[in-house]
Amino acid sequence: MAITTAQIRGARGILNWSQADLAERTGISATSIGSIENGQSTPRATTLQTIQKAFEDSGMEFIGLEGIRTRSDYIQTFKGEDGFSSFLDDVYQTATKYGTKETPVEVFLSNVDHENWIKWMGPEKWENHTKRMTENRGIMDVRIITKNNDWNFPAAAYSQYKWFPEKIFNDKSFYSYHDKLAFLNFKENDVEIMIIQKMPFAEGYRNLFRMAWDNVAITPPEQNIRKAATT
Repeated sequence: MAITTAQIRGARGILNWSQADLAERTGISATSIGSIENGQSTPRATTLQTIQKAFEDSGMEFIGLEGIRTRSDYIQTFKGEDGFSSFLDDVYQTATKYGTKETPVEVFLSNVDHENWIKWMGPEKWENHTKRMTENRGIMDVRIITKNNDWNFPAAAYSQYKWFPEKIFNDKSFYSYHDKLAFLNFKENDVEIMIIQKMPFAEGYRNLFRMAWDNVAITPPEQNIRKAATT
């Protein structure tokens, strides 16, 4: 559902943004924003989506046709098998909500040991998750960093893989998707997941990930990735 002109004015007021501030964050001219708010022009759906995303990235939440509030649920925690399944459901739902063919959503993972993931998801749920992610791979840019010489690539159908040198790899996983940054702590008898929903944190991690991906991570031989994915 598209936001209304009243919600645009209200969100600007709560954030103390001028029309120029909103223009800077969306790439839409201040003149156009003024025309939208005054009802002098009918904006495209994509324009309203861009405006709404700028507000949501800054902590606003829209309710119905009139409601607006500051979002307070920035941190979520999950535990155990059910929690891990709910976490991956959230990854999928977020990626398919925001990803497009023109602008795939970036899903970056580091310090991954897939045995932990399959253990806590269970073979059947893991297979279903892999299937749904593969079906939507065109709207995602998924990159995974595992440990050097780890040839377990169960997500190769929709992901790119690289390795960290063993000396800098550890078993505390990081997972960034759209405006969320997750920390995963796998224990012998439990798994804990904390998610921070804050775009600057998520994007800050992705900037570090890109540097590691380009300058530190090791690229496995391509033919061996394909072989590992089918065995």
